[in-house]
Amino acid sequence: MKYISKFCWLFVGVLFIFSGLIKINDPVGTAIKLEEYFEVFSTDISPIFKSFEPYSLFLSIFLSAAEIVLGVALLVRWQLKAVIWALLLMIVFFTFLTFYSAYFNKVTDCGCFGDAIKLTPWESFTKDVVLLAMILVLLFTQEHLRPVMRQASGAVITIITAAISIMVGWYAYEHLPYIDFRAYKTGNNIPALMQPSAPLRYKYIMVKDGQQQEFEEYPTDTSFTFKEMVAVNPEDGPKITDFNVWNDTADFTQEVLTGKKLLILVQSAEKAERANFDAINKLVKAAEQQGITPMVITSSSGPDFEVFRHEVNLAAPYFYGDGTVLKTILRSNPGILLLQDGTVKGKWHHNDTPDIEEVKELLVAE
Repeated sequence: MKYISKFCWLFVGVLFIFSGLIKINDPVGTAIKLEEYFEVFSTDISPIFKSFEPYSLFLSIFLSAAEIVLGVALLVRWQLKAVIWALLLMIVFFTFLTFYSAYFNKVTDCGCFGDAIKLTPWESFTKDVVLLAMILVLLFTQEHLRPVMRQASGAVITIITAAISIMVGWYAYEHLPYIDFRAYKTGNNIPALMQPSAPLRYKYIMVKDGQQQEFEEYPTDTSFTFKEMVAVNPEDGPKITDFNVWNDTADFTQEVLTGKKLLILVQSAEKAERANFDAINKLVKAAEQQGITPMVITSSSGPDFEVFRHEVNLAAPYFYGDGTVLKTILRSNPGILLLQDGTVKGKWHHNDTPDIEEVKELLVAE
């Protein structure tokens, strides 16, 4: 039993640290996922969950840091009993979330490992059940986990871990994720990712006499009833399926993906930070002079954006894009995206607005 206990101790500690690091790398993305849960729960369970939405960012950083801190505290065996109980409460909460998502098909991606590792709802639930079982093992086999250092030393390590975790999360919020796991990361070609990497193959799920059967080709037997068609190789499908840009009269997607484009993304005019528009406007003007086409893409309505653009003196043509897509592309509102024939050459948080020389260097680099 001692070896099982130590295996669970190491596995749970490392996995919680890994999960927390992935989430705190992208606190805005984690906050978006929390907002999805709050929206679902406010509709299905109680309207009170709607009141949590304004605190999503705080909860994102707090919960991510808590995972890291508890994982570290477990590994150094500081306040072991209290830490195991805290882990148990957290995993019970996560297990409820993933079960609810899987059973009711509500939030199809739990965000357990951010954008780094995608799990289906049932895979997420299974992972949490395994962790729950391991933490219960730890709860009843604590005698096999003797302290490896003095409690004072463990406390210092835990406090330092908490402080660093919070600072790391806040810095990522004020800038951009340290590691970009999304399809729009620097170096990726958007048009290429809008195409499948291989022809998609499908299987047909059919029902006959109450029995379900699968076919690689649609059966000619008319006694079968069609249920659904499922992709056999979904991983070969397009990684980007919803990138579109338009205005009131036409589609501009191909225009955006051709030539040198400096895109100013404003996810929501109402929530956009206004402090750095002097630098953004200076960059827009300089880009025009260098033959780089500036374009603004927003998910706000035309009337709302007209008010906003005059307020911040943003002198560039604007177009529309899906709000969720804009949040996926850049964790900043506003944010700056540099494209060259559809390839992402640079991404910037509005706090890190580049000068035109930096932009030019990225465009000439191959």
